[in-house]
Amino acid sequence: MLTIIDLQFGNLGSLSNMLNYLSIKSEISNDIKKILSAKKLIFCGVGSFDNAMKRIHENKELKETLDYVVLEKKIPILGICLGMHLMMDKSEEGKLKGLSWIKGSVKKFIPNTNFKVPHMGWNYLEINKENILTNLSSNDAKYYFVHSYYVDLENKSQCIFSTNHFINFASGFNHENIFGIQFHPEKSHKYGMNILKNFSEI
Repeated sequence: MLTIIDLQFGNLGSLSNMLNYLSIKSEISNDIKKILSAKKLIFCGVGSFDNAMKRIHENKELKETLDYVVLEKKIPILGICLGMHLMMDKSEEGKLKGLSWIKGSVKKFIPNTNFKVPHMGWNYLEINKENILTNLSSNDAKYYFVHSYYVDLENKSQCIFSTNHFINFASGFNHENIFGIQFHPEKSHKYGMNILKNFSEI
């Protein structure tokens, strides 16, 4: 079973609906037993970095369980947008420490006259490194983004996708069982479906 971790904010329904459409069995839950028994995990949400980390730290058992299944059991986990950011050490969006599963920080885009913040709408991925998620159906595929912050990886070799929005930023990373993507696959039509299908087959 694929478990979508529920931090009790953000709309997870569209992601769940797409997984159902792909015949990928999934559930939305923050139940410790279900997270422990999950074969794969998805970590996503909408909101601010500090609010999400507060939710996690308020439930000490949840934090300990997430660290155990990700770092010790090595269960595959996919972080989407905010979920990707929470995997890092810290963020310019807040003051709280992140989960520190991936070394690096989350930085804010600095707007200029040619590029707006937030980065919103359709954009391309450049494949930096062959990876199961990068088995894409088309080199012309576009994906849907909506974010004001981006990941700055300490180890650049972990970057599997990059995207340009007045700077090149890591729009996807992978280290062992940990995957992160900045775009929203559940809003990216057939190309997003392909990403989720690839992850489900790990």
